[in-house]
Amino acid sequence: MGDATTQSRRARLRAETTAEIKTIALKHMATDGPAGISLRAIARAMGMTAGAIYSYFTSRDDLITALTADVYDSLAKTLEAAHRDASSDRPADKVLAHAHAYRAWAIAHPEEFRLIYGDPVPGYKAPEAGAAQEAEHRLCAVLLELVADAWPQAAAAQAGCDYDWSDFRPSLAAMAQETFPELPPAAVALCLRLWSRMHGLLTLEVYGHLRHQVHDPGKLYEADMCDLIRTLGLGGRDQAAPAAG
Repeated sequence: MGDATTQSRRARLRAETTAEIKTIALKHMATDGPAGISLRAIARAMGMTAGAIYSYFTSRDDLITALTADVYDSLAKTLEAAHRDASSDRPADKVLAHAHAYRAWAIAHPEEFRLIYGDPVPGYKAPEAGAAQEAEHRLCAVLLELVADAWPQAAAAQAGCDYDWSDFRPSLAAMAQETFPELPPAAVALCLRLWSRMHGLLTLEVYGHLRHQVHDPGKLYEADMCDLIRTLGLGGRDQAAPAAG
C-alpha cells in the first residue's frame, strides 16, 4: 500500500511539473517568440538544474513536439464540442458553430495559436510520426466531418472543381478515405478552402493586424462566415448563430 501511494504521489508530482514546464514554455514564447523556448531558460525560471529538466524532456524539440500535440488536441476537443452543441443539425449552423468556437479558442490561446500556425520554431525538426501528427489529423477529421454533413447541399457548388486523390499528401488522402469513404477528393479540397476562409481573418486578428482598421473584428469575421455559407449554398443570414466574443 505504501509503495503504491508513493508511486502515485511521484506520478502526480511529475505530471504537475511537466504541465508547469509547458506553461512556462508558452509564456517564454509569448515574450520572446518561438526562439524563446529553451529548456535551460525554463529550468532557471523553475529553480531547477538543467540536468533535472532533461529528465522530463530529453531535448527542446521533444518539448515542442509535446506542446504541439497538446495544442492540436485542445483545439480538436473545442471544435468537437462546438459541433455537438450547435443550435441545430443544419450544416449552416454547424459551420457557424465551428467558426465561432475556432475564433474564441484562438483569442483565448494566442500563444498556442502561434505555435501551430505561426512562424516555425527556429531549428525545430518535427518527427514524421507520433502524437503531434495524430492530433493534427484528428483536427483535420473534425473539419472533414463538417464538410461531410454539408456535402449533400454543397456538392453542386463544387461541380467545376476537378480534384484527384493525387492532389493531396498521401497521409491526408489516406485519412480522408478511411474516415469518410463516401467523400470525393473535391470534398477534401473544400475542407481546406473552408479552413482557409476561417483562418485568414482570424490570423490577422490574433497577430494584431486589424486593430488599426476596425473596432470589432468579430463583426467582420461574422460577415465573412455568413458569406461563406451562402457561397456553399447552405443558406443565408437568417441561419446565422450569434457571434462569439
